[in-house]
Amino acid sequence: MEEAKPIIEFNDLSFSYKSADNHYALKNINLKIYEGDYVALLGLNGAGKTTLQLCLNGVIPNSILGDFSGEVIVDGHDTFETPVRELAKIVGMVFDNPEFQLSQMSVGEEIALGLESLGYSYQEMVDTITEVLGIVGLSGLEERSPFGLSGGQQQRLSIASALAMRPKILVMDEPTSNVDPIGKEEIFQVAYDLNRKRNMTVIMAEHEVEVMAQFANLVVVMHDGEIVLQGTPEEVFSDVELLESLGLRMPQVAALGHSLEKQNLMNLGGKYPVKLDQAIETYGRLFE
Repeated sequence: MEEAKPIIEFNDLSFSYKSADNHYALKNINLKIYEGDYVALLGLNGAGKTTLQLCLNGVIPNSILGDFSGEVIVDGHDTFETPVRELAKIVGMVFDNPEFQLSQMSVGEEIALGLESLGYSYQEMVDTITEVLGIVGLSGLEERSPFGLSGGQQQRLSIASALAMRPKILVMDEPTSNVDPIGKEEIFQVAYDLNRKRNMTVIMAEHEVEVMAQFANLVVVMHDGEIVLQGTPEEVFSDVELLESLGLRMPQVAALGHSLEKQNLMNLGGKYPVKLDQAIETYGRLFE
């Protein structure tokens, strides 16, 4: 059987911003992501997560200049040679503050903005707006002002605007950092549904490790521009010493396992549950 081809490849990628005094924001990045993956990017602020994501749609190096080496291949396209407007049809971007992405007078106009640039007819725009608002749970709000929506609704509108371009890949940079707990749940659910039900590749930088452990199949840990750890949630969140040295938090159920093992109350072999159902099964033995 022929081996699956990655939808995203980072090959020896390094990048420094022009004003960064030779400090590299990314260093020797090698990473393969496959169609349908849900990737969690973890790391403290300044680790390089946003810079890595901006390489996916060609903003780096085509719009943000700097010292760029290596290559990024997205769905067969070399991002160094492909215009950003073309990559926008493949990669949808959602940033941490939705208000920075909103500019129109109504929800419908916000989504239509990108469609107009692609030459959609009026009826095609109406149909697409209706479809993507349904996907993110905002049906019937076409005439509402984007600035009258809640934070969670604004972020879901940003997702809808990205989906209207029919991307294969959805990139989200800390999308829940400026919304309340209800808004967080809404955004995580939309991303999960897009990944599981529509096989969309999702790449999310996020600090909510419990959610990432639940949904992601690949966790990538970054520090000072480098990938220092990658693997399944179970693999990554069992490397307690490294995560603690980087100042990163473990899922609570994994931290409990590590604590129980340190106190010689359980022997888990250094492999800790990361999801609630796994924890119930594992720790249930302790109380039997």
